Amino acid sequence: MTALHPSLKNGFTEKFGVQYPIVQTGMGYVSYPKLVAATAEAGGLGILASATMSYDELVAAIAQVKKATSKPFAVNLRADAPDAADRIELMGREGIKVASFAQAPKKDLIKRAHDLGMLVVPSIGAKRHAQKVAEWGVDGVIVQGGEGGGHTGSIPTTLLLPQVTDVLKGTDVTVIAAGGFFDGRGLVAALAYGADAIAMGTRFLLTSDSPVGLAVKEVYLATDVNGTVVSKEVDGVPHRVLATDFVQRLEQRSVVARYPRAISNALKFQKLSGTPIKDMVREGLAMKKSQGLSWPQVLMAANTPMLLKAAMVDGRPDLGVMASGQVVGVIEDLPSCQELIDRITVQASEILRDLES
Repeated sequence: MTALHPSLKNGFTEKFGVQYPIVQTGMGYVSYPKLVAATAEAGGLGILASATMSYDELVAAIAQVKKATSKPFAVNLRADAPDAADRIELMGREGIKVASFAQAPKKDLIKRAHDLGMLVVPSIGAKRHAQKVAEWGVDGVIVQGGEGGGHTGSIPTTLLLPQVTDVLKGTDVTVIAAGGFFDGRGLVAALAYGADAIAMGTRFLLTSDSPVGLAVKEVYLATDVNGTVVSKEVDGVPHRVLATDFVQRLEQRSVVARYPRAISNALKFQKLSGTPIKDMVREGLAMKKSQGLSWPQVLMAANTPMLLKAAMVDGRPDLGVMASGQVVGVIEDLPSCQELIDRITVQASEILRDLES
């Protein structure tokens, strides 16, 4: 096996305590214990997605990961969740290495995570966001370009990443590049741009360790690079998903038909998760304030968990949405996490040595 190139042992691997500069992102109903533990065992940083879990489910999920691996892993949570502070306390008690946030956490939440010994890593999609969270004292940022899956911006990784690495140069903030990565070539490119690591969602979703059913994975594998769309009809804000017939129907649905469906799905999620109605209302108010959403957008955001669950858990892509990066069009197989990470690091090491010679 090709020896690891020294460049792949860097500030990221040292700070986060992992073997390779590779991160598996937090994806609702996908980044669950099996996938996170497999990533950690393979030498990457796995992120457990807790936004679609109740507090008790998170307790159980952390226990499952810790039973399967003794290596470090992260937990992703929503900064505006009503119980965000309680989840941070739980993570501290459980010795979680990294607190990952889908949005920028407030200063008090960052401080509490630091007090509990955790590194804080929010996801960002703009240079100004990188500047803001750096001033607040975060330890790293996941910088996602527009080709990434799920909630995304419009600036491609090749433009956003150098902007962020330039503005964070000279700071202690670790830069993790996301959006369009799937192999060793991408890892080398990210390092050349000044990033410390890469993060991948769709590539890890399409592994044998992912909990997503084979029938759904086959839909992803059959999709080309033009097979995704950025839609606001899923939850009111730009969301890159597979361009399925179901999503097309969402796009064409009138406002009158859209909101009753969103209310119905929100109530289904409330029943499924056991989340009190008052907590859902409080969370909606927090989202409206922190993200500048209108009430219709907040209502549609409450629709999202059930639409994701329909595809990712129930195996019904005809009735749900499937978040995906454009990179889906160049993925052709379902390796294990170990096979994937070994493949990426070997290829990256070979490329780096070829460049040196």
